[in-house]
Amino acid sequence: MKKIISIALILVLIFSVAATAAFAEKKEVLVFGTSADYAPFEFMYPDETGKMVYGGIDIMVAQYIADYLGMELQIENMDFGYLLTALNKGDFDIVLADIEPTEKRLKAADFSESYMDELPEYILVRTEDVDKFQNVETDFNGVSVGAQTGSTKVEKAEQTLIGCNVVSLPLVTDLVNELVNGKIDAILLDGSVAVSYDKQYEQLSIAEEASKVFPQPNGIAVAVSKGDPKGLLDGINEAIEQLKAEGKIDEFKAAVDAIQGIEEVSADAPEGYESDDVLMGEEEAEAVEEAAAETK
Repeated sequence: MKKIISIALILVLIFSVAATAAFAEKKEVLVFGTSADYAPFEFMYPDETGKMVYGGIDIMVAQYIADYLGMELQIENMDFGYLLTALNKGDFDIVLADIEPTEKRLKAADFSESYMDELPEYILVRTEDVDKFQNVETDFNGVSVGAQTGSTKVEKAEQTLIGCNVVSLPLVTDLVNELVNGKIDAILLDGSVAVSYDKQYEQLSIAEEASKVFPQPNGIAVAVSKGDPKGLLDGINEAIEQLKAEGKIDEFKAAVDAIQGIEEVSADAPEGYESDDVLMGEEEAEAVEEAAAETK
């Protein structure tokens, strides 16, 4: 009888230790919001088994930060026009989506130190038409220029490419198809994105002379909810400092260049998801709505 009791106690102890170990190994989740329609920063691609997974520079940066913080990364895909709204509602802990901390965005969210310098905007055109687009003041009059819906590129195209007709579509891939098929004449894109498509398509090239008008932007950063209620910024900034010291961004760029089968995938916000649902004051809600509309 004593042997049976002893064995039972040993088994209880074993299961107790195992359960404690399992609990200790369980990591806190870091929920990361992004918009997987913007290669080389965020997209989807087939892994070695054919399963579609997330990839891109921002995905790798987010994973690095999660690992540094000892947390498990959970990726959520959403239309970029809702990202900052979702962040302030508490749906995400962090947002990375090639975001430059502009004055408007700083009213709606707090940002980390920059983890990467972005190129200036570039104008992408058909290779055969490069010589037609040299001067932004004269060569774009009556020309159709594509820009991603809700992005800062819409306003910049209207203000800088004199006389152009802006065509906005939600997906960059759709804009590229329109350009390749001759339905629009040019696209205004973030520099890294334009370079990516310039490499992918022989029939597309960057209008380098005309693109010189766009200045070097601020670096891109990680967004957290206004006031950093979860206390993440210090750890994120430490991770970014180490990431830079290790030269990880160049490594991530090289990894993206090697990925095959890249697909850009849009994702709308859940039904009924409006920015006025944000639990904050009217003035702050307005700032969030404006900032969300220019996430890129």
